[in-house]
Amino acid sequence: MTTQTLLMTHIGLTFFMTGVIWYVQLVHYPLFSFVVRSQYERFQADHEKRTGFIVVPVMLAELVTGIGLLFVPPDDDAVVLLIVNAGLLGLIWFSTFFLQVPRHRTLATGFNVKEHNLLVKSNWVRTLGWTIRSVLLMSLIT
Repeated sequence: MTTQTLLMTHIGLTFFMTGVIWYVQLVHYPLFSFVVRSQYERFQADHEKRTGFIVVPVMLAELVTGIGLLFVPPDDDAVVLLIVNAGLLGLIWFSTFFLQVPRHRTLATGFNVKEHNLLVKSNWVRTLGWTIRSVLLMSLIT
């Protein structure tokens, strides 16, 4: 795989995740509170399974291509930007596993207003992280 192909693949994966996270933040997560409480545990389980099916492979591929770009940057001027990009990607992964996943685990036992609010608020870390990454990466292709 050439450096240019690696870069374009990484950018495509990042743009995909940026779109997904904005949809989740503004539409999907807020709708959790409208699920009938007697159906909530099943809803949460299905949400995790279906969402994971889509985002886990993309996030893993994004991580691998992001790390790869650190070793074969498109040019010397891109190195600092790619380090910032990797740092933001690390922040997104940290947020996912230490902020969102624990909220989802709690919500798996039934809807909880406090946990739901924490999920929505803490998800802004990922939403802004992917958005900033998209803008930064766009500067590499303009």
